Amino acid sequence: MGFKHKDIIALQDLTRDEIQLLLDTAENMREVNSRDIKKVPTLRGKTIINLFYEASTRTRTSFEIAGKRLSADTVNISTSTSSTTKGETLLDTALNLLAMKPDIIVMRHAISGSHYFLAKRLPCSIINAGDGAHEHPSQGLLDMLTMRQEFGTLEGLKVAIVGDITHSRVARSNIHGLTRMGASIFLSGPPTMVPPGIERLGNVTVCNDMRDAIADADVVMMLRIQLERQGKTLLPTLKEYSRYYGLNPDNLKLAKKDAMVMHPGPINRGVEMSSYVVDGDQSHILKQVENGVAVRMAMLYHVSGGELPT
Repeated sequence: MGFKHKDIIALQDLTRDEIQLLLDTAENMREVNSRDIKKVPTLRGKTIINLFYEASTRTRTSFEIAGKRLSADTVNISTSTSSTTKGETLLDTALNLLAMKPDIIVMRHAISGSHYFLAKRLPCSIINAGDGAHEHPSQGLLDMLTMRQEFGTLEGLKVAIVGDITHSRVARSNIHGLTRMGASIFLSGPPTMVPPGIERLGNVTVCNDMRDAIADADVVMMLRIQLERQGKTLLPTLKEYSRYYGLNPDNLKLAKKDAMVMHPGPINRGVEMSSYVVDGDQSHILKQVENGVAVRMAMLYHVSGGELPT
């Protein structure tokens, strides 16, 4: 099948087959990343602008590397060095960039839905690198790819997601993507960090006790506390949070013996996870980062019109 979308804004918008296609393509792209010369001419002549209104290390760098490995011309723009500091609106910034004839704009923005706003107004492709607390589709895809490599399938997996669910676009992308692929999601976090009604997003169970969520889990995904998105303090202390919702060698034993430990980063060591777990044998965190390049290559490839041979 071909990929029929001009933009990739949310996994909620994609069918099971489309997610499968992106994962299969990413698996092929991993071969390119293992070569001595990590470059193919697939997007030669294409121009990609990475427009980041929020700080990023892994996502921005891997999108840049992904574009370059596909031979595209890539340009990085951060708002601290752009005309945004002079009061320019998002639309005016985008229209001025469009006048320079880019093929793809990869954007991260603090406002949920900002990518839909641009996608309706710009003829070039828009890829969501994270919008507010809405979605982070490339992170969801790389997480699914990492799980699939370990277990061979996503069907039937129990995935525990623990932490600041309310502010996590990663959690939402994983819920939409994983439940569409047949996995079950178990959420846990402080009551102030779990939004009411989130069960309606898919095959989701909310557990008040973190131990119930991770019991017999195939995957334990920990989330960062996003203090920058909280208008007021939602937990008494980080020490208390770590006591009840931090992953350590003792409570990890509740999960399956071969359970994967994941985290989208950046990690607050000693808060969400102990260093013993971060650096332990069950940690797949650096594998997630590695797979991020391949997934983002696949996303750039398909919005540019690429199709896998049948």
